[in-house]
Amino acid sequence: MKRTLNAEDMLPNEIFCAQRSDFFEKIMAIKKDRRIPVGPDATFYFENHLTLWWQIQEMLRVEKGGAEQLADELAAYAPLLPQLFPDGSMELVATLMIEIDDLERRFRVLSNLGNVEQHIWLHVGDTKIQAIPETDIDRTDENGKTSAVHFVRFLITPKLIEDFHHKDQRIILEITHPAYHHKALLIENQRTAIKEDLT
Repeated sequence: MKRTLNAEDMLPNEIFCAQRSDFFEKIMAIKKDRRIPVGPDATFYFENHLTLWWQIQEMLRVEKGGAEQLADELAAYAPLLPQLFPDGSMELVATLMIEIDDLERRFRVLSNLGNVEQHIWLHVGDTKIQAIPETDIDRTDENGKTSAVHFVRFLITPKLIEDFHHKDQRIILEITHPAYHHKALLIENQRTAIKEDLT
């Protein structure tokens, strides 16, 4: 699992566009099993080098901002790469999206989900791991309305990495916000995809 993302990893826009259809099939297959719905409105997308690489390439393709945009995109997305630490701990990193098509309902739900990023947990067997939210900006405004997009990390110790890889271990993703309390048990293909980040 590559844990850095820099300008040398990126393709020139014209080359990416020429090969985009091939990349698209591969990336969509990867993203499918890394998508974890929790309740009716929240979805976690677990990120890795390829998913973040794709996001940057797509932004460059659409906006055509060249080298200046590339620097900005790398500054935004490269820090989201899951990291490996000297003690053997590793990270899982996810984008949480509150996905509601109806604008009125979306506003109502987001207005009641202030600081939702403080109420996210990953269960590995009997151990609960609280999410560490990105703190680059305040994602809840002064009226208590939260953003539709959050970025969170889970720090997985060596013991829990071992547990995560055990095929009979239950892995649960949970949101415990007073206005939104839901959980999801990861199925086999989801676990298989995500545990690749813990290698």
